Parts: sequence; structure tokens; C-alpha cells
Amino acid sequence: MSIISPLTLFLFLSILIDCGPAHARFISHLLPVSSSSSDLISDGVLEFGIPLGNFSILNPLIAASESTCEQTYGFLPCTTTVLGNLFLIIIYGYLMYLAATYLSKGSEMLLEILGPGIVGGLFLPILGALPDAMLILVSGLSGSSETAQSQVSVGMGLLAGSTVLLLTIIWGTCVIVGKCDLEGSIAIDTQDTRGFSLTGSGVSTDIWTSYAARIMVLSVLPFLIVQLPQALHSTSGRHFAVLIALIVSISLLITYCLYQIFQPWIQRRKIAFVKHKHVISGLLQHLKQRALGRLLRDDGEPDEEMIRKLFKTIDENGDKHLSESELRALIVGIRFEEIDLNHDDAVDKVMKDFDTSRDALVSSDEFVSGVIRWLNRAKRSQVATGDAGPHTIKFLSGFHLETKREHDLLDVGDQSDEIVEGVENAKWISIKAGLLLLLGTIIAASFADPLVDAVDNFSDATSIPAFFISFIALPFATNSSEAVSAIIFASRDKRRTASLTFSEIYGAVTMNNVLCLSVFLALVYVRGLTWDFSSEVLVIVLVCVVMGALAGFRTVFPLWTSILAILLYPLSLALVYVLDYVFGWS
Repeated sequence: MSIISPLTLFLFLSILIDCGPAHARFISHLLPVSSSSSDLISDGVLEFGIPLGNFSILNPLIAASESTCEQTYGFLPCTTTVLGNLFLIIIYGYLMYLAATYLSKGSEMLLEILGPGIVGGLFLPILGALPDAMLILVSGLSGSSETAQSQVSVGMGLLAGSTVLLLTIIWGTCVIVGKCDLEGSIAIDTQDTRGFSLTGSGVSTDIWTSYAARIMVLSVLPFLIVQLPQALHSTSGRHFAVLIALIVSISLLITYCLYQIFQPWIQRRKIAFVKHKHVISGLLQHLKQRALGRLLRDDGEPDEEMIRKLFKTIDENGDKHLSESELRALIVGIRFEEIDLNHDDAVDKVMKDFDTSRDALVSSDEFVSGVIRWLNRAKRSQVATGDAGPHTIKFLSGFHLETKREHDLLDVGDQSDEIVEGVENAKWISIKAGLLLLLGTIIAASFADPLVDAVDNFSDATSIPAFFISFIALPFATNSSEAVSAIIFASRDKRRTASLTFSEIYGAVTMNNVLCLSVFLALVYVRGLTWDFSSEVLVIVLVCVVMGALAGFRTVFPLWTSILAILLYPLSLALVYVLDYVFGWS
């Protein structure tokens, strides 16, 4: 970790502290002007009121609002001017960006040592959502209930803005920078010869990424629950609906973390199953070639006589049994396309399938029975898909292609490759990771409150709703490190990196929808605030459902999908504005 970032942080803090007293308190920019100059009210710093009728009009860029501001923690600066608050938003936003960066780097270093599971499934998603959760928390804790009600829109703006930003601009940009040539339903790694073809260029992912998108859609359930009383025009059940939504949100958070913890194990089991299926397909293809395509009789049933002849050709020593060494010779001699096959594991699985007597030998009858079971399995698979019929050996080719595609969808790269064995200086790396996580957490906790205050003051000074400021500006601060990392990762033009990139995006949105929403609902319930965010909820649900439906049931994304995703961002902003300020929803 470079020392430049902490040094920059120190300089920023010094400037803020030095500038604090000079901008601590301002009086109204619309002040009555008396005939006597002594009646003019001044803040003691500058006086340049211009009389106009009975009012004094100040320069709007440095004018103060009617209320004074309070210094956060008693020493951090505050201001009621437009430029002053804009400056503070930029500074505090940069500090939140540093916090997110430190948390991200520390998490990656910890993952490098400990691997997925508890760290990758539990700590990383929570730490990634920590800056957003901190900002949401402080937005509802400040001052009286009336103050919290006015500032809580900052938290809702951040929650909605983060979700929309990740699923629109970031998602679409990752498709553009990671595009490769599309062949069928697969993107060809590092091959990008079709330029910006809307249909011939794009990205493809594995099936696990589609599952992540479906989980993301399910995570909007608490939004629908808390919004139910508004939809029914009921006022009596709103507080109770917030409690139910909070319970559901926390339950989904726990379930999602457990799923993430056990997901590596689930993936390994499914990938092992598909690899075994690939062995079956490869062996049947090999036997078909040896039998010159005569594995079936004219009536479509397996030809036992031909299968017994194949057994004799495989039985090298003629003892009428196949040993593990003979099966190994058969499997090693078969070319299994694009699959990292463990031959020992394959021999064990084939032996287990065929050796029903469990004597570590495969007899002629056991071999015939095993091949017939495999053929019937392949036949059922193909008949169900409506491809080659049961009376033709062509179904084996279809079964082989289907198995290969299933393997591609499940395993675009060996997941275990991500676990680094024997990391050098593991103790030092773990200490460094812990310090980065601690520093990021401290920064996020320290500057979340002043950032929310700066946004609220900027909203007062400009009359721009705080929701739109937090919707547009804050997500770039809290999610910028994740966004840059995702875009750089996607630009490697590989299916493996594309799958990981989009899985992280869906995971981040899911964590927003369960962890950050849980914090938000807890604030609303405990402090007795009013839930009045119908348009914001609609935008979150709309974007999640549209992108979840797009990504949850397909694994290939042509370039045109990026245009659709990016256009959803301005559409979301326009929708909130129209619903709130034209139809008066909130």
C-alpha cells in the first residue's frame, strides 16, 4: 500500500480543520434593510448587502441560508454556501472513496490467504456494503425525529442510486469493455474482431452468474412488503409493515450469507457431476466409433452382441474381466475435449457405475448392463429435448454436445484456481489486510455523518432535493472503487473474468437490498419515521426486475444489452422526478 493515500488524507484533514472556524456560522441571505446602517446584520466576516426595496440580495454562489450550521464533532467545518458545501461534498466523498478502497484491498488480501467460504461468502459482501450502510445509518440518527425524517432521504437516495448505478452504467460499461466475438451462445476468449457489432459481439457467463441474478430479484421482496400499505392506501398498517419487512430483510441477509458460504461446495459437487456425465458421453462416443456406429439394433434397442465384442477388445489379457488398469488405459486413450479430467477420479466413477458386485472387476455382463444404462440415459435426454429420435445413433452426438455445453455453463474455469496455496508472508499479509480493513472502517464511520450534513446543507442552499444529490453523487463515492475494479477485470476479455465481474455486481446489489435496507428499515421503525418512498421503491424494483430477468435466464449478452442497461439510468431519474413532482407521490 502506497504511503501517498494516507499522506493525502492527512493533508485534507489539516485543511478542513484549519478552515473550520472561518465557515462555521452564517446568517440569512435575504435580510431586511433598515434606513440605518447599524441595523444591518453581519456575520462578522464580510458585509456586502445590496439594498433592493426592503431586502438585501447577496451573491447566490456565496450566499448563506436562513439557518446556521453546526460543526460535526465540534471541529469539522460546515458552511451554508453553495460552493462551500459542494467543496465539502467532494472532500468527504473522496474520503468515503478511500474507505471503500481500503476495505476492498483488505478484503482481497484476506481472500487470497483464506479463500472463499466464510471470508468470500460472509465478510466480503458485508464489508463491500459497509460505506453505504454507514451513510444510511447516520442519515437517520441525526438530531430530532423531524431532522432525521428530512435527512433520511439522503439514505434512500444512496440506496436507490447505488443499485441503479451498478445495474445500469457499470453493468453496461462492463459489457462494452469486455466484449468478445460471439459464436452461438459462447464468447470466444480474447477474440474481438467484430468491433461494435450489436449482435455479433458481447460477453457470456456461466450458469452460476444467472443464479446470482435470480437471487438479486428475490432480494427486492422486503421493498414490496413495506410498500404494501401505500399500495392499499392504508395508513394504519404502515408501522407494522416496516417491522415485517425488516424481519424478512434480515432473514434474507442471513440466508444469502449462508448460501455464499456453502456455494463453493455446491459448485464443486455440481461440476464433479457434470464431469462424470462428460466421461459417460466421451466413452459412448468412443465405443460408437469402435463399433462403426452399430451400438443399436434396427429397432433402436442396444445391440448386446456388439457390446460384448467391444468388451473383448478392451479386455487386453483375455481374463473376461476389466481391471482398473484396463479401464484407465481406455479412458486415457480417449480425448475429452476442453475438460480438465482427473483420470483417477474418472476410473473410480466408471468402476462404481459398472462394478455392481463390488469385487473391483467388471465382468462382461456388468459391462453390457452398464453400457445399456448409459445409452438409455443418453437416449432419454435427447428425446426430451426433441432432437434426434430414439431409433438413430445420432442421439449420442446430441448428448455429447449437450453435455459439453452444460460443462461450459457450469465451469468456465476451475474455481479452485482462485485459492492460492502456500502464500508467502501470510502472517504479514494478514496483518496488513486487518489494518486496511480497520482503517477503511474508521474512515467510513468518521466521515459518513459530515457527508450527510454537507449533502443536506447543499440541498438547502440550492433548493435541489437531497434525494437527487445523494442518488447521483454519493454512489460514485461509495461504489467507485468497486466500479473501477469491475471494469478493469471485465476488460480482460475472458468468460471467466466476465462471470466473476457480473456475479460481484449482482452480489453487491443483493447486499444493498438486504443489508442496507435492513439498516434503513430499522431506523424507520425505531425512530418512528414515516415511510414515504413509493417512487424510489418503484425504481429499485423496476431496475432489479428488468436486469434480473435479462441476466437470470440467459448467459450470453450481445452489445445491444449494454445500451438497454445504460438507458435505464436516465430513465430512473426521470421516473422519480415525474412521480414525485408531477404526480405528487411523495
